[in-house]
Amino acid sequence: MVARLKSRIATKFDDEIRFLKGVIAGPKTVGAIMPTSARTADRMASIINPNSGLRVLELGPGTGVITKAILARGVKPENLVSVEYSASFVSHLRERFPGVQFIEGDAFNLAETLKDFEGEQFDCVISGIPLLNFPMSKRVELIEDLLERIPVGRPVVQFSYGPASPVVAKPDSYQISHFDFIMRNIPPAQIWHYRKTVG
Repeated sequence: MVARLKSRIATKFDDEIRFLKGVIAGPKTVGAIMPTSARTADRMASIINPNSGLRVLELGPGTGVITKAILARGVKPENLVSVEYSASFVSHLRERFPGVQFIEGDAFNLAETLKDFEGEQFDCVISGIPLLNFPMSKRVELIEDLLERIPVGRPVVQFSYGPASPVVAKPDSYQISHFDFIMRNIPPAQIWHYRKTVG
């Protein structure tokens, strides 16, 4: 029991050090002051249907807090495709979560990054991309691209630290819904769902 607790604390400390190194190396691509909380990760992953027969797409796994929650939801490692921009994070994630398909690449260029999954539909998208660090036009393009990769009615799940959706409303293309507000996150986080507009 004590050994397990020490191991958990050591892993958490290691993740936080790795995260801080990532912030220093590329602050624009990390976009936070602390790793995502387990509570936020669990809420984001709660929307996944592990029995859909489709893989899940994760963007911006960072140190793997959300990845861990996705797997805990019942998604098999081989059914998770995860895109991470940082080479050092990818190396760490591959060691920590064997079997998950981690791709080192740019989430804003998915035609290239996901070329091996061309035409594939995913159950949903769980995104930890720091959208507020990017121009609005790129955010909108990303959401619209992602919605083409999941069945109509399924969501792109995104968290953000601002009080409003990090992606501007575009009712003719997608619908925005607020899913949750997590106080137990530093800073507090908002979770948003984006679904393709039907008709």
